[in-house]
Amino acid sequence: MAIAGKKQTIDKDLKRITQLEKATSIVGARNLNLGFGLLFLLGVWLFVFLQAGSEETYTILAIAAIVGGYMAMNIGANDVANNVGPAVGSKALTIVGALVIAAIFEAAGALIAGGDVVTTISKGIIDPSSFTDPKLFVWAMLSALLAAAVWVNLATFIGAPVSTTHSIVGGVMGAGIAAAGLSTVDWGVMTKIAASWVISPVLGGVVAAAFLAFIQFFILNKEDKILASKRWVPVLVAIMASAFSVYLVMKGFKRVWKPDVNIIFLIGFLFFAGTYVFVKQAVSKAAIHLENRRKSVGELFTIPLICAAALLSFAHGSNDVANAVGPLAAIVSVLGGGEVSAKVTLPIWILTIGAIGISVGLLLFGPKIIEIVGEKITKLDRARAFCVALSASITVIIASTLGLPVSSTHIAVGAVFGVGFFREFLVNSGYKSRKSLEVAGAPASNLSGEDAVIQMDKVQKRKLVRRRHLLGIIAAWVITVPASGMLAALILWLIRLMI
Repeated sequence: MAIAGKKQTIDKDLKRITQLEKATSIVGARNLNLGFGLLFLLGVWLFVFLQAGSEETYTILAIAAIVGGYMAMNIGANDVANNVGPAVGSKALTIVGALVIAAIFEAAGALIAGGDVVTTISKGIIDPSSFTDPKLFVWAMLSALLAAAVWVNLATFIGAPVSTTHSIVGGVMGAGIAAAGLSTVDWGVMTKIAASWVISPVLGGVVAAAFLAFIQFFILNKEDKILASKRWVPVLVAIMASAFSVYLVMKGFKRVWKPDVNIIFLIGFLFFAGTYVFVKQAVSKAAIHLENRRKSVGELFTIPLICAAALLSFAHGSNDVANAVGPLAAIVSVLGGGEVSAKVTLPIWILTIGAIGISVGLLLFGPKIIEIVGEKITKLDRARAFCVALSASITVIIASTLGLPVSSTHIAVGAVFGVGFFREFLVNSGYKSRKSLEVAGAPASNLSGEDAVIQMDKVQKRKLVRRRHLLGIIAAWVITVPASGMLAALILWLIRLMI
């Protein structure tokens, strides 16, 4: 007995040592990531140093650029998870692979097509003419940027996927009101933006559910799933390729080439046809080695899912880089012209800071939110994850084309919830009754009529979407705008007090 007790004590001690080593490793990794983050901000400072003008201008510009880089890192840490989370959750991508793909395409999107949303973010929310003092406008933009960055940083720390668009819009509005009163806010623009926040998750969820319904009824529920996959998977991928090509032509290359509508449609059609032929051949070859099972068929969605994740990252980079560099662009414009201008010029170096900052934040601090989006809300297989990514891609592209600063977080998370609730609908409607009973461990053929009904009721009451995360995310969305707004007002008050 003494020997057994001593053994148990040793086992407990070893377990404690293992846990301590694991905790130490996590803390060490966090400290290392923090060090790399500070190194990036130091690089931003050195970069601005090379652009120095007058001493006063340089100081303000350096502070603004560092805060912009800090905001960009927080966008990468929090918001980019929505792009690759479904792919990671479905095991189509490893976390490392997802981080690399997202970092590359985020930077590409920001640099190629990131300039159009800046106007809405920097000066569409507040009226620049309300600021008689250009310096006050600079301090207001700086306060908004810092407030948004701090709020997103806090949200990432506690594991909440909040909207960075919410954060910066709330910051700009709060700083504007604190500086020039309620009249400085363009409430028409705010109404449009607020409406987009409501429409975005609903539209994302509906589109994702529609794609999943199509895949469910036309592929997964067919007797010959392989044959159905060969027929429809190329179509789905071709749709994605066509949308991507049209977006690039309309937004990415508009500075060097502006084709008419007919040419744009022709390009979209050609990409659709070419992708269809290529993917059809690839799926036919891959299908030879697959079994006629749902799980096996899901492997056909791996490459399309990766492509969709890359597309979503590109669209996110083009749309949400404005959250980091919009106020910075406004500050640079004022410092360069000496007055609050009606138009904001966008130097390439500003976009570069935003693009690199997003990628750095993603690589260093992104995995935490990726896990929440990809695994914690609902169970995602590869077909479901593809629907989420494709839905989010299309919705974000539409928003970016319109120059509307919608929340990619709302869209992607709404798509995840849409997929989850559609699964619940199928179960609760009895459509998947036999499948559900088998999962529950009670094959329908082995149960009597009354027992089958009882078991069916138990299965149908299963919740496939974690309500806790639903309520928590909605609460975070509601709080973000007023929180960042009040924080921006407080920062501006402190700045004015010090100067």
